Amino acid sequence: MHFARVIGTVVCTERVASLRGQRLLLLQPTDSHRADAGRPIVAVDVTSAAPGQWVFYVRAREAAAALSNPDNPADAAIVGQVDAAREWPLADAARAGEP
Repeated sequence: MHFARVIGTVVCTERVASLRGQRLLLLQPTDSHRADAGRPIVAVDVTSAAPGQWVFYVRAREAAAALSNPDNPADAAIVGQVDAAREWPLADAARAGEP
């Protein structure tokens, strides 16, 4: 999964049948600190994300699997809306998994 910020919408007059009724949003990929990381991409929105919202998305086959019709050409899909993200130092993360 990857982080991104919603920066716009994509309007299509024609699209393949498996994407009809699906909302397409323009995303700016970010890192876990919300800094821009890469070029904008288009993703199918299955969470009703809003402009400016921080989301996480999946790519490739996982994106297609997020839609009700798995036989679709989606390459990216928004699958969650991020409220907060916190990184732990690696040593702390390893201890957090200990019983």
